[in-house]
Amino acid sequence: MIDTLLYVFYPYAAFVFAVAFSVYRYVNRSFTYSSLSSQFLENKTLFYGTIPWHYGIIGVLTGHLIGFLIPAKVLAFNSVPLRLYVLEITGFALALAAFVGLIHLIIRRFSHPRIRKVTSPMDIVLLALLLTQVGLGLYVAISYRWGSSWYAASAVPYLRSLFSFNPDVTQVALWPLAVRLHVLGAFTLLAIFPFTRLVHVLVMPFHYLWRPYQKVVWNRERTTILKS
Repeated sequence: MIDTLLYVFYPYAAFVFAVAFSVYRYVNRSFTYSSLSSQFLENKTLFYGTIPWHYGIIGVLTGHLIGFLIPAKVLAFNSVPLRLYVLEITGFALALAAFVGLIHLIIRRFSHPRIRKVTSPMDIVLLALLLTQVGLGLYVAISYRWGSSWYAASAVPYLRSLFSFNPDVTQVALWPLAVRLHVLGAFTLLAIFPFTRLVHVLVMPFHYLWRPYQKVVWNRERTTILKS
């Protein structure tokens, strides 16, 4: 019963909640639909956190997506030990980069007075959840080896059953506690998505595809500029 509540009803509720309030925020508070960047407040140390965080987390999420889309091919790829080692090391390195970058961003946010003043309670909640989520991912990778294989063989069937509206929690009962918490963390991030800075992924950088080219207009007489 608990597994059904946490791994069937909760995921669907989180998804509906995320979609409904994302649309509501976009329609009613479109100006806040951004990352609310603090770069103009402090730029010097931002680079050292945002680069490893973004590259690391994008790589990790891409790996999860590939495993979800083509699990059989991932298992076939991992049947060669050398390829399995390379994939596992690469995934761990990306997750570690994301973790280090995130810690740097957290330290930056709370060590600079101007940035601390624009930090909302939801920012704190989001950073805590992201840190916990990435930390759990690293713990799982260290404690339960060959995660790319058992993810494709055990977690993907469960996730696909949700997408097909035929939920099957059989595999969930076999997962270690850390894996169960990691999955619940993902659903929790989905649920709070509309209330965080994460909404910027829905509109950035896509609008650049149809945004007009920048136009430079002279605000002084050309003859005056040429003489000066």
